[in-house]
Amino acid sequence: MLETTIAGSLPKPAWLAEPLKLWAPWRLDSEALAEGKRDATLLALKIQEDCGIDIVSDGEQSRQHFVHGFLEGIDGIDFARCVPMGIRNNRYEAMVPTVTGRLRRKGPVHSEEARIARAHTARRLKFTLPGPMTIVDTIADAHYGDRVAMAMAFAEVLNEEARDLEAIGVDVIQFDEPAFNVYLDEVTGWGIDALHRAIDGLRCKTAVHICYGYGIPANIEWKATLGAEWRQYEHIFPALAASRIDQVSLECAHSHVPIELLALLSGKDVLVGAIDVASNQVETPEEIAATIEDALRFVPPERLYPCTNCGMAPLDRTIATRKLAALSAGAALVRGNL
Repeated sequence: MLETTIAGSLPKPAWLAEPLKLWAPWRLDSEALAEGKRDATLLALKIQEDCGIDIVSDGEQSRQHFVHGFLEGIDGIDFARCVPMGIRNNRYEAMVPTVTGRLRRKGPVHSEEARIARAHTARRLKFTLPGPMTIVDTIADAHYGDRVAMAMAFAEVLNEEARDLEAIGVDVIQFDEPAFNVYLDEVTGWGIDALHRAIDGLRCKTAVHICYGYGIPANIEWKATLGAEWRQYEHIFPALAASRIDQVSLECAHSHVPIELLALLSGKDVLVGAIDVASNQVETPEEIAATIEDALRFVPPERLYPCTNCGMAPLDRTIATRKLAALSAGAALVRGNL
């Protein structure tokens, strides 16, 4: 009950990649980079275990970016043909590769890091993949000519990847869909259908992570325009509650998402973000317990999983570790009261 987990990424060691950055450049290359990624994965697991996290992940230590780390293993994408593109409905601009042909995996993309993680922890293991809608929103198209068709093509290759991960022993496969709080009509129109294609045939737990983004300036400035209450989820939670996804992960710490909206996710496991990844302030266990207790008014304890708001990649490693320890301590406080 109240088992802790993380939304996805953890900061990388400074010897592997430049710290405090998204899209952080690698500091190693060739076989040294491969070895460094393996070592960082083991370190991420150990840190989570030492902090008391119940359901651990590889911390995305082998990926430079949560979307493009997967795309690097897909044929039909030209990384030499990068173009500027508005991301998340033009919230910010990024240089993105271009789809130039039929999408297919070159081979298993993340199997190696999943095997390493599975071999080195006895705890349940979560693995994250980008969701189809978010991929489509983070890549240019010069082949399909239709966002929905391209999303379904990505869902096909994601499903192949997810089946491989499940066979390795991954217990939870999470699809990251920050685009879900931007394109609300599209979520109900085709976004959830694309997720269903991505999870087809899986027997492990499946999750979708939706959020208001990393603590980068573009996201912080955008959130300042959303008013006193962020009610975007009110539009999509009923559809997610009716979906075949097992778990929904979202932010609650220092968030303007009205907590009563969690009641719209009846029947789903809810991963309640109790750690603010946009702040260097380390939460106290009591603050985390208060967030969890607030959520418990609308989510049964057996369905509530204390979590981080989002990935922690841009944070200082020491601060991130202290936040994870506080998450476990806060969950223990509430567990003791229950």
